[in-house]
Amino acid sequence: MTAFARSERAALADALLAAGPDAPTLCEGWATRDLAAHLVLREHRPDAAAGIMLKAAAGHTRKVQDGLAAGDYPALVERVRRGPLLLRPFDEAMNVTEFFVHLEDVRRAAPGWTPRDLPPSYAQVLAARAKTTARLSARRFPARVEVSGPGVEPFTVNPKREPAVRVSGAPGELVLFFSGRQSVAEVSVTGPDDLAEKLRGARLGI
Repeated sequence: MTAFARSERAALADALLAAGPDAPTLCEGWATRDLAAHLVLREHRPDAAAGIMLKAAAGHTRKVQDGLAAGDYPALVERVRRGPLLLRPFDEAMNVTEFFVHLEDVRRAAPGWTPRDLPPSYAQVLAARAKTTARLSARRFPARVEVSGPGVEPFTVNPKREPAVRVSGAPGELVLFFSGRQSVAEVSVTGPDDLAEKLRGARLGI
């Protein structure tokens, strides 16, 4: 069993503390305190977490998240760092992609960022997650999406659609791209100009 989620959790908590409570993130409308509150809500408030995915419950989720964000910031980040004891056996399955993406949400919102040099074993895990993420987030895109990159076994989303757009990049960059962070993901997108531009600006994300 790998422990990348655990190390990313620690790195994310460190980045949140270093940035302070009011730093920007790549999550539209969220400062770092809002992102930290989202992470705590997701893991510690199942009564409110449903609103992350369900519009009908979004109002309650927003109210709880705003309350968490208004509290003591170092204490909030410490809750992110510790995580819930009961969910630790499931940390890797639940959070390896979540924490990678949100760490980059903090890092890449600041000037002067550079991509991290990830261990090959971690890149391999992210390559598998990129495939799952792409197939979910781009399933409604009106063209075939062919995905490849170093350490990525080529795969296709919407194989029966024409024409094709090709996306190539390292595993982590592909995860970011198909998680809706196209503007900061270091990938190449080729194909018909209109479709390539459409994919770069599409509302992707699960």
